[in-house]
Amino acid sequence: MSVSRGGDGVISLVGDCTAQDAERLLTALLDDRKAIVDWRACDSAHTAVIQVLMASGAVVEGPPRGWFLAQHVAPILTQGRS
Repeated sequence: MSVSRGGDGVISLVGDCTAQDAERLLTALLDDRKAIVDWRACDSAHTAVIQVLMASGAVVEGPPRGWFLAQHVAPILTQGRS
């Protein structure tokens, strides 16, 4: 499973996150709207996962492991969030 929640409440995205993972991520974020998403081990993410991250406004720990995510998606997710 590419989306998991640790005992500390942090939601981890690991490896290749598929479209099916978007629902798991959304459910986890709805359970705890202040949860932090750690995607430092994420190689790729389906656009549905990216949309959940963008719409939720979740705090994302990164950068992600995947080059495309780090170069093109991470700047958008962190823009205006300090």
